[in-house]
Amino acid sequence: MTKILEVNNLQISFDTYAGKVRAIRGVDFELNKGETLAIVGESGSGKSVTTRTIMRLLSSNANIDQGEIVFKGDNLVNKTEKEMQKIRGREIAMIFQDPMTSLDPTMPIGKQVAESLRKHKKVSKKEGLKAALDLLNLVGIPDAEKRLKSYPHQFSGGQRQRIVIAIALICNPEILIADEPTTALDVTIQAQILELLKEIQTKIETSIIFITHDLGVVANVADRVAVMYAGKIIEVGTAEEIFYNPQHPYTWGLLGSMPTLESESDRLYAIPGSPPDLLDPPKGDAFYPRNEFALKIDAEQEPPFFELSATHKAATWLLAPQAPAVTPPAEIQRRWDIFAKKQKQHSA
Repeated sequence: MTKILEVNNLQISFDTYAGKVRAIRGVDFELNKGETLAIVGESGSGKSVTTRTIMRLLSSNANIDQGEIVFKGDNLVNKTEKEMQKIRGREIAMIFQDPMTSLDPTMPIGKQVAESLRKHKKVSKKEGLKAALDLLNLVGIPDAEKRLKSYPHQFSGGQRQRIVIAIALICNPEILIADEPTTALDVTIQAQILELLKEIQTKIETSIIFITHDLGVVANVADRVAVMYAGKIIEVGTAEEIFYNPQHPYTWGLLGSMPTLESESDRLYAIPGSPPDLLDPPKGDAFYPRNEFALKIDAEQEPPFFELSATHKAATWLLAPQAPAVTPPAEIQRRWDIFAKKQKQHSA
């Protein structure tokens, strides 16, 4: 597959009154043309900071301490703001979590959708509105032609998210970053939006980075999955490898915490403890204090990645040749079996 984006040893910190927070601590991943890469992890793991760095949309107290973001052979870290403005929206676009904060309440949606196209490709107002109309029809806005002059507050939440997707897609970007785009939507609308993204990806052959904490969503949209914890990627593999052969205890916990709805008394598995304080990152494995399978070396030394296949690797000392054999708790395995059964029914 053709590689379109490569992130190498990305390290990002934030200056705060309490000190320097090391939010991203050496992230590496790549994105291939036409694929969907899901980045998952609990709140605060660094998912959104990583992707906002690709867009160079960090706050003023953020520092890119090290690393490179290579897009089509160019390192985006070295780009000026003026150079990034030519890339944002045109070659790399982003769908944000809350559509109401992404839309201008004082501007008709037709004009908002066309704005990026008119700026980047210098088309006329008439051509811009025609392209906006075509895209609003594509994303499923009913009576799109009549609603070009409507304002954001006149649309439902699901329709607003469709409009935000249209804005991101108007220039046919090569990379689309979707930052939890379905979190604020009900389950029915969420499924429609995910299906819409898959359909559009097929039509315009864009690559998608999908940020979420919902593993149920990941199973339906992702080709590959990267699991983040405490500012690092700790496991990466194809969707099938992550769901049916996870190797990191944190991934086990995430999968075990998914509701199965099998019975009223069904209790979710809870990962004990809290994420580490990144003002003072731990010396060894950041997941060590919460890991019931931790080894002595976890407290002393950060684990390297151990390769399980050409596409699957995990950073845990449990994969070291001399480590004892460990199996996930029965409760977590039970949930995997239920999930696998549902996925097979869904794909049948």
